[in-house]
Amino acid sequence: MVVALGTLGAIVTINSPLLAADDEPVVAALSRSGDGLPICGLGKDFHAGRRALLREKLGDEGLVLVRGLPETRDYVEFRQDKVFWYLTGIETPGAALLMDLTSGLEILFLPHPSPSSEGVEGELWDSADDWVPELCGISQVMAEDELPDLLHDMVSEGDVIWISRNPYVALAGGFDRAQPADMKRRSSPFDGRTSRENALAGKLESTYGAEVKNLGKALNAMRLVKTSEEIAALKRAAVSGARAMTEAIRSTAPGRGEWELDALLGFVQQIQGAAGMAYHAIVGSGPNSCVLHYSASSRRLADGDMLLIDAGSEVDHYTTDITRSWPVNGRFSDRQAELYDAVLDAQAAGIAAVRPGATLIDVDNAANSALRERGFGAFIRHGVCHYVGLEVHDVGAYLEPFVPGVVFTVEPGLYELETGIGIRIEDVVVVTETGCDVITRDVPVSRQSMEDLVASPGLLDSMTDR
Repeated sequence: MVVALGTLGAIVTINSPLLAADDEPVVAALSRSGDGLPICGLGKDFHAGRRALLREKLGDEGLVLVRGLPETRDYVEFRQDKVFWYLTGIETPGAALLMDLTSGLEILFLPHPSPSSEGVEGELWDSADDWVPELCGISQVMAEDELPDLLHDMVSEGDVIWISRNPYVALAGGFDRAQPADMKRRSSPFDGRTSRENALAGKLESTYGAEVKNLGKALNAMRLVKTSEEIAALKRAAVSGARAMTEAIRSTAPGRGEWELDALLGFVQQIQGAAGMAYHAIVGSGPNSCVLHYSASSRRLADGDMLLIDAGSEVDHYTTDITRSWPVNGRFSDRQAELYDAVLDAQAAGIAAVRPGATLIDVDNAANSALRERGFGAFIRHGVCHYVGLEVHDVGAYLEPFVPGVVFTVEPGLYELETGIGIRIEDVVVVTETGCDVITRDVPVSRQSMEDLVASPGLLDSMTDR
């Protein structure tokens, strides 16, 4: 998934399920796909490690207060705020975390028990669940309505409270969409509401006299370099996204609707373990292949069209981002082949430039220079790289030198508006000690392999008359 110019596998193992007093497995609100065993995020040790590193970066002064999201206002499945989840792994509404940087105290706040709500929504984490401390690794649990009085007891005038000023983001979200949306709402003469984060800061200042500081810079630096648990989750997302993309290529045929492939992508992604799409799928045929963030999926594929699909899964809160481009009829025309080969060679040049000490700008220059050398500079419309992680356009400075564990895309593209040929090839790479690991290459990229896939039977072929 592109950033416009000018902007810059293995399953986690639990040795045994948690057991209740009657030796029956606990049914937690968040359980692992496949076997249903209860797990908190990527495991309590991972999230405890994130909290410990945050304390180290912030020092020993003040409190940290991070809130999860409330119940949804729509009939959709609850998805947790990324920042709160990163520090806790807890996927339930109405939760908050308070950390005392001086003493090391950690308190998890959860709603009161509500049998009626659980009868409607299913298992919810609450302050009376005795399995919560063992599952999440936070030993002290209190009811959410005790937080205001506790802050009155703990905070004196001028005391520091650290909060995240990052705009809240859940499934399929990103700060680069959320932040402008919050700013536009605040400036609207018919709305004027501030962001959830700014509202929290204002309440802490006016009610408790606290000095509010933003932990976002420290948190973003932590998120830039992925741990082994995060890389494993990113690989799971890559497998899900790659299998969906491969099936979409197989199911391509003239006369089929863009919307059919859009639906197929989401279906296969979830079959392969995804919570949902990491962002809206871009399924653009013909002239729509030149629309960078096209989302309508409303056109029928025509013989001779180029089809560009940019789609990714979100698995265990981590995203992937894959783009492939191919002819609808399974046969590249001479012009399509010329542009395709140029983009493929440019991507190879970009990937070859990835190594510790390089930057996103270096990779961008390597890839786009290869396109300009072939005379295609006028068809370049976006940068080549963006970070990937909890968000598909993840946080991080574009001039920061790579270290092992940094994850980002390499996605050069050419867009010839006159012919309606849009071509982008995108993969996710993980920086290693000597170069990088391309984790999305379960989807082929050579022209011959793309033609072979289009010619092979796909899932939609068995579901439609075309």
